[in-house]
Amino acid sequence: MDIDYFAKALKELGHPTRLQIFKHLVKSGHQGLAVGDIQEELSIPGSTLSHHISSLVAAGLVKQHREGRTLYCLPQYDALQQVIDFLQDECCSRAE
Repeated sequence: MDIDYFAKALKELGHPTRLQIFKHLVKSGHQGLAVGDIQEELSIPGSTLSHHISSLVAAGLVKQHREGRTLYCLPQYDALQQVIDFLQDECCSRAE
């Protein structure tokens, strides 16, 4: 992955509402959460929530799937781990 990928992921996580949504999804586990549940639990208006989820999806941090009429958001733990690894990759490499 190139630096542009990590910059986009970090930019999207840098917004307080998106960070709150993503953290809530990470807590939910691999099954994710229904969009309606996220909206109810975080008290975010539907149009605002949709906008922020779209940004997280575009950054590759969240995937969505539909079951019947319910749309689920699933955190992408591999993407999160890649961002963490990127930040830690050269930790202390200049230390003497």
